[in-house]
Amino acid sequence: MAITYESIATTTLSSATSSVTFSSISGSYTDLVLIADGLGSGATIYPFIRFNGDTGTNYSRTYLRGDGSSASSGRDTTTATLTLTNWPTSQRNNIIININNYSNSTTYKTTLTRSNTPSEGVETNVGLWRNTAAITSVTIGVTSNNFASGSTFSLYGIKSA
Repeated sequence: MAITYESIATTTLSSATSSVTFSSISGSYTDLVLIADGLGSGATIYPFIRFNGDTGTNYSRTYLRGDGSSASSGRDTTTATLTLTNWPTSQRNNIIININNYSNSTTYKTTLTRSNTPSEGVETNVGLWRNTAAITSVTIGVTSNNFASGSTFSLYGIKSA
């Protein structure tokens, strides 16, 4: 079986920080996968992603979450970031973000996100960036507080099989 995931970059935080950016992303893959694993620093944080530094209200998402006893869903439209899920400070959290067809320059970009937070349950998002530009940089950040030291962020390119 051919190996289709290729590591582009990994960052492990040596101190608390509010964002991590992967830049100069080659257009040679079919899709991207961003995996984040860590904690909030000081308080619950609400991670987001942003593409190519775009701070316009060009993002939207639909989400579904559940914790084993209840479920909820919702939609955010015309926002300045693609919100992911909340990370409490006391438990390790992870997010897997599939960024589909990222280098195509004729269509809007879509994402599929899965996250697992032990006290909050699981969440899945379908995201949209209303821009046809090829994605060359991805920022994962928080609007307040920080990602804790030791949090890890890995970006992978998916090659054609």
